[in-house]
Amino acid sequence: MLPTPNLDDRRFQDMVDDAKRYVQQRCPEWTDHNVSDPGVTVIETVASMVDEMFYRLNRVPDRLYLEFLQLLGVRLHPATAAVAEVVAWLSAPQTEDVLVPAGLELATPGVDAGDAVVFTTTRSLTIPPRSLAHVMTQASGDDAGPPVSRDDALRDGQHVPAFSPEPVIGDTLLFGLDDPAPSCAVLLHLACEVQGVGVDPRYPPLVWEAWTGSWTPCEVVEDGTGGLNRTGDVVLLLPPTHTASVIAQVRAGWLRCRVVEADEGYPTYTASPTLHRAVASTVGGTTEAVHARTVTDEVLGLSEGVPGQVFRLQHAPVVAGPALVLEVAAGHGWETWHEVDSFASHDGDDGVFTVDRANGLVELAPAVREPDGSVRLCGAVPPKGAPLRLVGYRTGGGPAGNVAAGAISVMRTPVPFVDRVENRRVAHGGVAAETVAEVRRRGPMTLRVRDRAVTTEDIEAIASAAAPQIARVRAFTDDEPGAVRVLLVPSAVPDEEGVLRFEDMVPQEEAVAAIVEALEERRTVGARIVVEPPSYQGVTVVARLAATLRAAPALLELEALRALNRYFDPLVGGPDGTGWPFGRPVQTGEVYAVLQRLPGTDLVEDVRLFAADPITGKRGEPVPRIDIDPNALVFSFRHQVRVGGRDAR
Repeated sequence: MLPTPNLDDRRFQDMVDDAKRYVQQRCPEWTDHNVSDPGVTVIETVASMVDEMFYRLNRVPDRLYLEFLQLLGVRLHPATAAVAEVVAWLSAPQTEDVLVPAGLELATPGVDAGDAVVFTTTRSLTIPPRSLAHVMTQASGDDAGPPVSRDDALRDGQHVPAFSPEPVIGDTLLFGLDDPAPSCAVLLHLACEVQGVGVDPRYPPLVWEAWTGSWTPCEVVEDGTGGLNRTGDVVLLLPPTHTASVIAQVRAGWLRCRVVEADEGYPTYTASPTLHRAVASTVGGTTEAVHARTVTDEVLGLSEGVPGQVFRLQHAPVVAGPALVLEVAAGHGWETWHEVDSFASHDGDDGVFTVDRANGLVELAPAVREPDGSVRLCGAVPPKGAPLRLVGYRTGGGPAGNVAAGAISVMRTPVPFVDRVENRRVAHGGVAAETVAEVRRRGPMTLRVRDRAVTTEDIEAIASAAAPQIARVRAFTDDEPGAVRVLLVPSAVPDEEGVLRFEDMVPQEEAVAAIVEALEERRTVGARIVVEPPSYQGVTVVARLAATLRAAPALLELEALRALNRYFDPLVGGPDGTGWPFGRPVQTGEVYAVLQRLPGTDLVEDVRLFAADPITGKRGEPVPRIDIDPNALVFSFRHQVRVGGRDAR
C-alpha cells in the first residue's frame, strides 16, 4: 500500500487557531473567542470541512499528485552528471602543440556499447612542447640566501648538491621551464647520485610545487628517483593556473622540489643528494570530462502555430547545466530563443521556452485567458510549419558515472599523438534523478517557501533545488546583522578504502554560481548571503587491535580503516549514517564501539585520537575528545591501525 501523501500538514485545531488570529487582526472589535460564541462555531465548521478536504486530497494517486505539483511549478530534479579529471598521455614528447578537443567522447571498457559508461570532455586542452631552461638551488635556515643558478655547472657535467650539505626543512631545488605549462603533465628526467643518505626512497620528505601566483602542490604521478637518490623520471601534473614568474631576475615557468618534515616513523635526509643532469618535456595534460553524451542540432519538429506546444527530445534525461538554446526558422534565417524557468514575466514578443529535463520535454509558452475574455500570450509562438531545433544538450548522468580510478580508458575518437587516457581519481558528483517519494517530501516545503528566501530553512530549500549535486546545505545567521552563511557539502565518492579526497569536498564553481544566482533573486532586501564550503576538522585515529584466532590480521586492518573512514565521513558518517552532524564532538568511546563490532576483532587494546589539519598534514597531541565548531564537520585523515593476534595481549 502506498504511503499517504501529506500535501498540507495543518490539522483542524491549527486552522481554527489561524482563523482566530486573522479575525483578531482584521476585526479587533470582536473579543469573544470562546467556543460558545456563534462566530467560533462557524470557524470550527469551516475548519472541519477543510480538514476533510485535506484528507481526501492526500489520498490521490501519485500521478495526480505529480500533476498537482507541476501546476505549482514543482518538477522532478533530473540526474546530475559525475565529473572526472582525465589525463591524456602522449605517445612521445612532441615539438608542436597537441590539441585534445572539447566534446571528445571517452568511455569505460565494456563488452558492447551498452555496457560502457560514456564521458565527454567539457573543455579543449592544448599540450604545448616545453623544455628545461634553468636550474637553481636555494638554502633555508641559517644558510638562507638568494637562489643560486646551477645552469653552468650542469652544462659542464658537474655534480650539483640539490640542498644544503645537511638538508633542512625549506631547502629547495628549482626547475624553470622555458614557458608555463598549465594543466600539463611534465616529465623531469634527472640524473642523480646516491648521496641523500637516510631517507626511505618510497616516502622521501619532499613536496613538488608549481608557481601559480603562489606555490601550489603538484600531484606526483611517478618518482623514479627515490627522493633524488638515483637516475630516473619524475612525472608531475601541473595545476591549470601555472604561470610564469621571475626568480633571481630569470623569467620561467617555475617548479620546485622542497624539503619538508618527514612523516612520523620515517627518516629524513642526513646528506644532500646530488644532480648532474636534468631534462624536461611535456608528456600529457589534464582536462575535465562529464558523464554525459552531447547531442547537437536535434530537430524537434514543425510548429503548429498555436500556444503551449510540447516537443519530446530523443534522449532523456537532460543533464542539469547551462541554459539551452532553441533555434526557430524564420524568413531571414534562424531566430534564437532562450530557456527560462517560468513564463510569468514574459509576453508575446519574447522568444522563450522551458525544459522538463527529467522527462526530456521542450515546452513553448502557453496563452492565458484574461477576465475580460482577451487572451494574453506568455511568450512568442513560432509560425505554423516553422522547423525547430535544439542547438545542443547533454544527456546521461546518475550514480553510474561515479566510476573507480582508472576506469576511463577508451577514446571513442582517436586524437593524433595521444596514446591513452585515464582518470587517476574516482569520478564524483553523479546523483540519481529525484524520485516521487523525494519530491513528495519537497512539495510541502516548496508550498511554504513560495520562492522566497526569508528564513534559513527557505534558503536551504532554494539552494538544494538550485544545485541537486550538493549533498548537504546548512544556512545560519552570522554575527553581523543581516548576514547569512550558506555552507555547501558536495556529493563525493570515496576510493576503495573509503578515503575521500579533501579537494573533492570543495563544491564545483558551477554549483556555487547556480546557488548564488538563485538566492540573489529571492533574498530579502538588505540581506547579505555568503556561499562557501564549511570548515573541516581533520581527525586521525591510531588504534591497536587484537584479532580472533581465525581472523586474517591484514583483512581486519583493511576493514578497520574502512570503518573509521566511513564513520568520520561528512556525507555518510555519524551515528545514523546520514553524514556527520555539524558541530558534533568526537570522542574515543565511539571509536572503541566502531572497532569492537567489526567481525574478527577480539579486543580493542588502545585508541588514540588526534586533531589534524587536512591541508598541512600536521596533527596535535593525543586527546580523549575533539571539540568541533558548531558549523564545522569532521574529515578522516590518515588513520593508522595495527592488528595482532590474541596472544599479543
